Amino acid sequence: MSTLELLKKVRKIEIKTKGLSNHIFAGEYNTAFKGKGMAFSEVRKYSSGDDVRLIDWNVTARNNEPYIKIFEEEREMTVMLLIDLSGSGNFGTKKQFKRELATEVSAILAFSAIKNNDKVGVIFFTDRIEKFIPPKKGKSHILRIIREIIAFKPQGKATNIAEALKYFNSVIKKRSVCFILSDFISKPFKNPLKIASKKHDIIALRIHDSREHTLPNIGLVRLKDLETGKIIYTDTSNKKIREYYKKIQKQKTEEINILFPSNGVDLIDIETGNDYIKPLISFFKNRTNKR
Repeated sequence: MSTLELLKKVRKIEIKTKGLSNHIFAGEYNTAFKGKGMAFSEVRKYSSGDDVRLIDWNVTARNNEPYIKIFEEEREMTVMLLIDLSGSGNFGTKKQFKRELATEVSAILAFSAIKNNDKVGVIFFTDRIEKFIPPKKGKSHILRIIREIIAFKPQGKATNIAEALKYFNSVIKKRSVCFILSDFISKPFKNPLKIASKKHDIIALRIHDSREHTLPNIGLVRLKDLETGKIIYTDTSNKKIREYYKKIQKQKTEEINILFPSNGVDLIDIETGNDYIKPLISFFKNRTNKR
């Protein structure tokens, strides 16, 4: 891709996603997340009616009288985007590839964040950590992120979400809001997810295509795994094969639907070719109602 083509693509995504962010998502984002992070400020003497869960037992022991911790709302958040750039992202049967959809959604989240004066950082990953962009503010920083998503050529093709979460846990020390954009076709990642969700506010965005869940009845077809390169020939006219494939994909979806909520992680389903505005707004509103 030439530099001119890249700039045109970045500009096109900027116009579309920045407009959505300004007019639709910025307010929803602010309401859903602002005030969720609380930073320690000071201690003061316990007063009748104070929440006993806020008692600072170390200070209480030193002074022989109860003291509680005082927290204040964090005015600035760190938003991290963990973006899956594995080979399976280069698949899509409805107008766009999964990676292209992930780029648009990432841009919307990033523009919403900077409009609310938050820092945005990115971790690109496949079966390894491909690139880390430290959190910063500003439009130029967001445009850099969009350019990287479009043009970046990863070294790996497979997916290792566990490795991405471990790296995220090690480099981001302060509590953050973390969006993971992936199809979650990966080796198990339950333990690092559990660790990350205790410290950070994790939101999973499952980017998928409807054709991944069922096989069409079109006879003998050549199928290639975009992550391993393995090629197989499958007779899709065989009903048992189609039903078996559908069953396996359903099981994988159900596992994901259980894994995230059981670890306190919100899950948003976004499908190529479908409107992604509704599920995002629905998510923001549900978050606001839970507060």
